[in-house]
Amino acid sequence: MHASLELNPPSNEPVLTYAPGSTERAALIRELERQASTPVEAPLVIGGQAVLCEPMRDIRAPHRHSVRLGAHAVAGAQHVDRAIQSAMDARAGWNQLSFDQRAAVFLRAAELLSGPWRQRLNAATMLNQSKTAPQAEIDSACELIDFLRFNVYFGTKLQAEQPLSTTGVRNRIFYRPLDGFVYAVTPFNFTAIAGNLPTAPALMGNTVVWKPSPHAVLSAHHIMQLLMEAGLPDGVINLVHGDAEAISESVLSNPAFAGLHFTGSTTVLQGLWRRIGENLPRYRCYPRIVGESGGKDFIFAHPSADPLALGTAIIRGGYEYQGQKCSAPSRLYLPRSLWKSLEKSLCEEVAQIKVGDPADFSNFMGAVIGKDAFRKITGYLDLAARDPSCRMVFGGDSSDEEGYFIRPALIEVQDPKHRLMSEEIFGPVVAAWIYQDDRYQQALEVCEQTSPYGLTGAIFARDAQAVELAQQTLRSAVGNFYVNDKPTGAVVGQQPFGGSRLSGTNDKAGAIFNLLRWVSPQTIKENFNPPRDWRYASQG
Repeated sequence: MHASLELNPPSNEPVLTYAPGSTERAALIRELERQASTPVEAPLVIGGQAVLCEPMRDIRAPHRHSVRLGAHAVAGAQHVDRAIQSAMDARAGWNQLSFDQRAAVFLRAAELLSGPWRQRLNAATMLNQSKTAPQAEIDSACELIDFLRFNVYFGTKLQAEQPLSTTGVRNRIFYRPLDGFVYAVTPFNFTAIAGNLPTAPALMGNTVVWKPSPHAVLSAHHIMQLLMEAGLPDGVINLVHGDAEAISESVLSNPAFAGLHFTGSTTVLQGLWRRIGENLPRYRCYPRIVGESGGKDFIFAHPSADPLALGTAIIRGGYEYQGQKCSAPSRLYLPRSLWKSLEKSLCEEVAQIKVGDPADFSNFMGAVIGKDAFRKITGYLDLAARDPSCRMVFGGDSSDEEGYFIRPALIEVQDPKHRLMSEEIFGPVVAAWIYQDDRYQQALEVCEQTSPYGLTGAIFARDAQAVELAQQTLRSAVGNFYVNDKPTGAVVGQQPFGGSRLSGTNDKAGAIFNLLRWVSPQTIKENFNPPRDWRYASQG
């Protein structure tokens, strides 16, 4: 059934400031205090029913080990099988609804999140994922609201995309869901991604088994409650926490598996893809794979770059949310003529950055997400300290005594192919290579060839020819390219997000490209006056 809604493009959700004395700041503080003092029991949600089972695992704040936010249930194989069955049982009823009826659920969720649920989800994201108030606001409120609204808008446009009909013939496309259930695997670093990955396929008529990150259980719990309050029918999205390997083994071995919607590490995506390939003979259809798996993003500066804009982009891009964004620039290409003054100003600015509990609104950074991340990131800092070809410009201090805190670090390297310039670190560690001003084109080529990833990158230049050369040289190196702006913070409806190479399948979250992956179109031809003689005129 086609969509009857005629929607104008939605507006992006306004970002609240949380300035001192603002009503939103007071409301958020109250909610932070409430959630920090009221531990939750986060169940599995299977067929619309809450399932609590032993053992329960603690939910802790990364920035304060002593804060227990609650506990969550852990799914066994039997729970995963029930979740799959619930998704398949709900499929027929969900598909009997028109696109408009399905869309209404997610539009209601957006309205609830824009209003009474806003601080609930923001506070959960700050506490469990150690985001500051501005970072939580743009993520768990604004971006998730935008995903919900813009997906409906793009879905409506897709429904309206119909083939030509000739005299006496009506041709239609029916946008069916995939031939089974979708498996959504979501990361810790963006609550909005955690909400979008299960809901985008569901909007298009699919039913879903959702496995969120163990480091973002609290926000996933509230997203699920939000969707249920918005009227999501039982079984359309089934939430399972637990061991990723065990859950994926059960899901990917099921013949009804029809699609993977994934954001996470390259290693995990490749492992899931390999397992899907091994299981192809048992599936009822060829599964769709939509995956985003990180990046080694860059900022490249031409000698004509604005130093103030460049420095701001490095600090905000590289260190906001502790560098734990797949789009965060962790490698810099800087001209010798700018480096001396830029180094001085960066050191002065970064010295003012406060790192600590996000509930203290004066902090610019919180903690990295957990013990494994802390060890991996500090391992790279140790590597730099041992390597005589590396120079620590600033930072490198860390402590996991109270929380997993790492101060922002900038490391100058002599080798542009150094591990710090090519490997994803996913922390507040940025490497810089300084090139000679007259070697701009050669430095661009080095940038293009260094990383196996292809997600985001930025060029800073006031010289129009330099910008054009960068765009041409780096055409295949990024999925999202920024001119005189940091390469983070893609806005739904404005900069469709995704990359290729080892960064993923580049299906552009929050755009019509992504929604196309969750439908299996059926072409319908209706002939009002079919032929009644098998002979052709040429036979006369």
